[in-house]
Amino acid sequence: MTQATPKLLCRDVWKVFGPRAAERLAALGPDPDAAALQAAGLVPAVRGATLAVGAGEIFVIMGLSGSGKSTLVRCMSRLVEPSAGEILFNGQNLLAASDAEMIEIRRHKMGMVFQHFALLPHLSVLENVAFPLAVQGVARGVREARAREMVALVGLSGREGAFPRELSGGQQQRVGIARSLAVEPELWFLDEPFSALDPLIRREMQDEFIRLQSVLKKTIVFITHDFDEAIRLADRIAIMKDGAIVQMGTPEEIVLRPATDYVREFTRAVPKAKVVRVGSIMIAGPAAADLPAVAAGAAVADVAPRFLDGATALRVVDAAGATVGLLRQVDVVRLMLGGEPG
Repeated sequence: MTQATPKLLCRDVWKVFGPRAAERLAALGPDPDAAALQAAGLVPAVRGATLAVGAGEIFVIMGLSGSGKSTLVRCMSRLVEPSAGEILFNGQNLLAASDAEMIEIRRHKMGMVFQHFALLPHLSVLENVAFPLAVQGVARGVREARAREMVALVGLSGREGAFPRELSGGQQQRVGIARSLAVEPELWFLDEPFSALDPLIRREMQDEFIRLQSVLKKTIVFITHDFDEAIRLADRIAIMKDGAIVQMGTPEEIVLRPATDYVREFTRAVPKAKVVRVGSIMIAGPAAADLPAVAAGAAVADVAPRFLDGATALRVVDAAGATVGLLRQVDVVRLMLGGEPG
């Protein structure tokens, strides 16, 4: 989904901590190792991160606590200043932007949702959602109308007058999402937005997120430490370890072809059928028109129950509804029992 001119591009981004960090990092030359950084008195948080995010893509950055994923996303918006590298947003070098320019970019073009909801306790739901528009100086009537639209979009119509203390955790996070969308951002950052929620509510919020993205088509950078969440939401995933990106690709590519032992361990417990797409195991070509149809882009696990009705094969169709192949029951069973795609 990346394009010739991506919405967001990071090139060799570093963030290190220590006295005169940027100066000492530059003196070490390209790609210094851990021993050289330590000898220079530097502690690396992000090491040489390079990635591109296309318009309308959900790009998930994941890793364990301390892997550098949250620091990297804060570098992207310059909430944390990178020590080295380039960050381009719509082709503009954000590291060359003034503080005033960055404030305007964040106010008008970027939305941010974090794990801690950070709602203003003395403001109602409607006032919380309208708050970033008030900061922009938008007239009260206009901002409240926009806020009502966003409250409805996240399924909280009727709760506009409620205060944060009167809402459940899931409802509070919906308010945070609505607030971040009120400015109609081009680029949406979500840093572990559901990790503080109970498992059932978390699943509901993932469903809600998928629904919202199907409507809004935002460019999204989503941070998580949960691989199940990553494979459910992502178009592509970057896995980080010790500040560096160790593998990047689609969920299917990462699960089927882990690049390192670390990634292999990360993905070991993931059932292949949850991430492998129908198009990857189908037999390409014609199929009988009277067979039940399934989408080539669907996960194998999602279509497997269709065989419970006695079918031994399904017709595979593309996004336009054209037949592109045949999905056989035997191939689905092989994959679900741990075999490799054909």
